[in-house]
Amino acid sequence: MPRLPAVPVDSAPEKVAQTYGRILDMFGGSEMPTPFLVYGNVEPFLRDFYMNFKKFVFSDGALDAKTKAAIGLAVSAHGKSQVWMDYFSTRCEELGFSEEQVAEILAVSATNYMYNTFFKFRDLSGSNLFEGMGVGLRAHTFSNTSLDDQTIELINIAISDINACKPCTSGHVDKAKKLGLTPEQILESIQCAATMYAGIQFLNSAG
Repeated sequence: MPRLPAVPVDSAPEKVAQTYGRILDMFGGSEMPTPFLVYGNVEPFLRDFYMNFKKFVFSDGALDAKTKAAIGLAVSAHGKSQVWMDYFSTRCEELGFSEEQVAEILAVSATNYMYNTFFKFRDLSGSNLFEGMGVGLRAHTFSNTSLDDQTIELINIAISDINACKPCTSGHVDKAKKLGLTPEQILESIQCAATMYAGIQFLNSAG
């Protein structure tokens, strides 16, 4: 039994019900994803998550909604949230990604762990012994998928940041800039990732 059960729409407290109404409007009146019903246990969190989700995850901004969906899927995979992975897999396809590309988004996200683990060790080891050591790792996933380079780098930035790999994050930010991504777009990728990571952590704790 979940520690925090879903709060149904028809029996939600007044303030929660009001936010549910705004969420339903955002989704065009269709059924809202189940996590929002769990967030309804804490009305301020529900409200904050909804406002951030609408601005930084769901709607076009500095980044388009399609790119944000890819980042949302990558972060959901990182957080091991099946319900959010299901949501973003569907949304990615609705916004124009193929099934193959959805799988590629997951692969790009996973590949970050190889480099993040390696470079974070070099950064944390406190020794210059490893500074001149070649990477010696292969990551064809970053350059041999059908995803565009900008989307790949934004996923790389988001996951490297969550994994707290300083050299990877700074390296991917530099590459993103060379690909023409603006500071505002890079910032919004992190705002998208941060919003989803918070929602996933709440959901995982409540389950």
